[in-house]
Amino acid sequence: MRVVITGAAGFLGSHLVEKFLENHFEVVGLDNFITGSRENLEEIHDPGFSFIEHDVTTPIKVQGRVDGILHFASPASPIDFTRIPLEILDVNSKGTRNCLDFAREKNARFFMASTSEVYGDPIVHPQNESYYGNVNPTGIRSVYDESKRFSEALIYAYHRTYNTDVRVVRIFNTYGPRMRPNDGRVIPTFIQQALTNQPVSIFGEGKQTRSFCYVSDLVEGIFRLYQSDYTQPMNIGNPDEYSMLELVKEIEEILGKSLEVHLNPLPADDPRKRKPDISLARSILKWEPRIPLSAGLKKTIEWFIKKLNI
Repeated sequence: MRVVITGAAGFLGSHLVEKFLENHFEVVGLDNFITGSRENLEEIHDPGFSFIEHDVTTPIKVQGRVDGILHFASPASPIDFTRIPLEILDVNSKGTRNCLDFAREKNARFFMASTSEVYGDPIVHPQNESYYGNVNPTGIRSVYDESKRFSEALIYAYHRTYNTDVRVVRIFNTYGPRMRPNDGRVIPTFIQQALTNQPVSIFGEGKQTRSFCYVSDLVEGIFRLYQSDYTQPMNIGNPDEYSMLELVKEIEEILGKSLEVHLNPLPADDPRKRKPDISLARSILKWEPRIPLSAGLKKTIEWFIKKLNI
């Protein structure tokens, strides 16, 4: 089987490339390096892997048979929402449609990386796939969450109109090696600050919660969903919920030192809580996360120590 993975040089995309290669797929990676890194692909030497530098907001051309396309080419970090907002909107509109048209051309399965951000600042907790969300359509975060909601609408229009074979994963907070140190997400931010003896920056009072899934657990869930017959959106994430203050304590225990904490104003539309209901994934995919936060953080910190030459 042969698949195309967009965003292949990104944090998630590069791990996904490895997962499909390990399962004897041929993989063609696409990336324009707007947030991805060539370094993330340096250790991939499998003869079944090839790479094309390409921006998916222009039509995709890959020669030969393609059995599936997995669309992971979207910046997903808070710092990007103000840095490259129009590019995010483009990749989740023009880019998604180009990927869908490519899937139609190749008669291939289409797989989309959506996000828990489609739930916004939820008033239903935990969030299941039937929840429509609580999203500010004009706020700073809207360039990401609303464009992902648009992507989902586009996907199911193609599914109904053209009978396109589709899969959609709603990804909850994920962490692990290859995250950008300065990408603005909480785990790399806290780890970098802790390792460089800076105060840990917490927004609000630190009581807001997230549910953190280690990257290998996530890609296993994605791989199972890709292989399944399920065509509706599915949550993949870890339902263990931690406040930001609890996350700091976990990092302190691993590093064996106390960390200074600075409280900052809460950003606009920052979700107060986030926790996936993974009942569908458990029942349909027989999947649930295996790696506890303490173990995943230890692996991630070890990678950051090497990355930062500490």
